[in-house]
Amino acid sequence: RARAASRLEPRANMPPALALAATPARALATSSTAPRGTVMRASATTAAARHHRRHQQHHRQHRRRERVRAHASSSSAFVAATPSLASSSSSSSRRREPISTTPRAIDAAQPFDFESKARKKIEKSRTLTIGIVGFGNFGQFLAKRFVKCGHDVIATSRGDYYATASELGVAYYRDPDDFCEAHPDVVIFATSILSTETTINAFPTQRLRRNTLVCDVLSVKQFPKQLFLTKLPENFDIVCLHPMFGPDSGKGSWKDLPLVYDKVRVGEEKKRRDRVDRLLGIFEQEGCRMVEMSCEEHDIQAASSQFITHTVGRMLGTMEMKETTINTKGYESLLSLVNNTYNDSFDLYYGLFMYNKNATQELNRLEAAFNEVKGELFDRLHTLIRDDIFEDASTGKNSKKGGGGDAAGGGDDAGGGGRGVTDRPQDRSYKDRLEDQVNSTGSLGGSTDEDRKGAPSSR
Repeated sequence: RARAASRLEPRANMPPALALAATPARALATSSTAPRGTVMRASATTAAARHHRRHQQHHRQHRRRERVRAHASSSSAFVAATPSLASSSSSSSRRREPISTTPRAIDAAQPFDFESKARKKIEKSRTLTIGIVGFGNFGQFLAKRFVKCGHDVIATSRGDYYATASELGVAYYRDPDDFCEAHPDVVIFATSILSTETTINAFPTQRLRRNTLVCDVLSVKQFPKQLFLTKLPENFDIVCLHPMFGPDSGKGSWKDLPLVYDKVRVGEEKKRRDRVDRLLGIFEQEGCRMVEMSCEEHDIQAASSQFITHTVGRMLGTMEMKETTINTKGYESLLSLVNNTYNDSFDLYYGLFMYNKNATQELNRLEAAFNEVKGELFDRLHTLIRDDIFEDASTGKNSKKGGGGDAAGGGDDAGGGGRGVTDRPQDRSYKDRLEDQVNSTGSLGGSTDEDRKGAPSSR
């Protein structure tokens, strides 16, 4: 009681309400001077204060939990919008407190250009840096289409092509070392067939990335395949390409034009296989007819198609065929063949012959076929009938003019023309005399009698 009274003494000068609220109920209960009603009121006031404090504590805990849930919700939305973090954060996010299912506006939490940046990031991941070695007509032809498709193109060559490359939107490197240090994803050799081996031997492949994809666009395939497998590092990917068209035939659309390809060596990594698919996808997107074929089979078929086509086109171009006023569809097709083949360099044609072991056989077949057709024409040619036709026509013409052979030309003895059938040599066949004519004059035309009538025969 004395201790209780001592606790009440400091509150003697306080207002009654504050003193009553601040005095512990136990002190009031043990004080002999405190009335019974005062103790009951003090106990009720203390209980109310405890309830208020407990309510505030629960409120603070509730607000803390709401903040944690909001933070977890925003973090999960960020992870979902960022695929690279989704897999690494999936396990840790499960250990967090339950995420609120209340719908939230994700766009409001993103920057205003979030979608455009995400789209550019996706497009950039599919963009290839393509390096072209050899910036001649065909190299420029490919570079122009690659730039149009949205890819980054760099080039190198022996000549000065800075101005041309700048017009096409291509970064040009005169030095091959600088070209390789740009680290293109794909390197395409667009050199001539004759200079490919020399170019690869001098090319600084050690400056390229170790998993670079190397391609060629030559018209022969076995030769570059063996060259790449021998000269390039083993960790380089190799794909042999042959667009069966050029700057003339592929000037406009590439729709339905064939592209032959052979995946000679491609790594097992998904990234490297995707890179090959993106490169081939350029041609497929442009409408090319994709033909997967081995290099060996390609050369067999190319000798029968491409080499023969170029051979015939060059023969017709050498004949200097020109437009006529009575062009037929077939003749126009021949003129188109000349335009598509004769404008190519002779090095290309020589490379088709030199670096395709099947070309010699096809050339021999072409020559044999030509000789066979020529021989068939000679066998069916009847020289005697031709002489009769031409002699009858000339005799009738002379009769109308002068009234007979003697009046017009002095007869057979004077003019030497209009010989009868009895004067023709019968001991030799028409084929023998025709061969004599071809051997002596080198051409067909007229008759053997007309040859004897002219200049002295070389027989």
